[in-house]
Amino acid sequence: MSIHASGALTARGLGPYVVQSDMIRSMTGFGSAAVTAGDVAGSLELRSVNSRHLKLNFRLPFGAEAFEEPLRAVVGDRLRRGHVDVTLRLTSSQDATGAIEIDEARLASYLEAFRRLQESHGLEGIPDLDLVSRLDGVLVERSLDPVGSINAEIVTGAAQLAVDELIGMRSREGERLANELHERLDALSVRLGAVEELAPLRLEAERERLRRSVAELAGGVDVDDDRLAREIAVLADRWDIREEIVRARAHVAAFEDLLDLPDDEPVGKRLGFLSQELLREVNTIGSKSNDSRIAHHVVEAKNELETMREQIENVE
Repeated sequence: MSIHASGALTARGLGPYVVQSDMIRSMTGFGSAAVTAGDVAGSLELRSVNSRHLKLNFRLPFGAEAFEEPLRAVVGDRLRRGHVDVTLRLTSSQDATGAIEIDEARLASYLEAFRRLQESHGLEGIPDLDLVSRLDGVLVERSLDPVGSINAEIVTGAAQLAVDELIGMRSREGERLANELHERLDALSVRLGAVEELAPLRLEAERERLRRSVAELAGGVDVDDDRLAREIAVLADRWDIREEIVRARAHVAAFEDLLDLPDDEPVGKRLGFLSQELLREVNTIGSKSNDSRIAHHVVEAKNELETMREQIENVE
């Protein structure tokens, strides 16, 4: 019996488990392992795409249903999320196919029938090789039953190697996703910083606008600074976005911490929750802004969050 996985894992000589890295995993990947046991050759393939939960879909040869539970245990122990197609293919080797056997019992029945014909009807002659070779069911081509010639231990051993390769691919894709998400977070932080700088300026601009408006309405009469200050204070309280910015920055920091967790810890759902909370804070900032420059940064921040949401959907 021999088991090997296709691709880079064999060349690198990895054992039954891949080395963990400090990076998130994608849910998209492929892994396979080839299996030979005696006269049986087979392959086990794993293909995964994103899913809210772990869903295993088995495609097994007829008669191999008993392998489903052992395979489910191996794959389910190593993966946490994703829709995974588990495909097992088994075939007989060339040496085991096309073997011709003689059905001795059936041949004996034919010969007994010929003898009775001779005795009953006085026929002459004896059966020869040409006649025997043309008798139905005497010469039988026996093919090996692949399922019956392989056991669960061999199949699960192949599954371990296939999962190794699958996790390796998902980790590499996860590294790419993490780098992109870090870039998006940096861009989002820049937008929050710009909003934070612009926030005090809009109050000063609003103070001057109110002063001019009141002066025009009063026909040049001096504006009551105390009354104007009270109006500005009311606006400042209504437009205050400091809490939203503080919470948004806290969410960004928590997001970055999750991206740096070991890749065997699924974080996709938590990242999705944080992205929703970030969007909530950005929307609130937008609703309070009353400033075209801040509104521009809010729109760009929301674009960054939408791109992040699409990427997060594929994080385990």
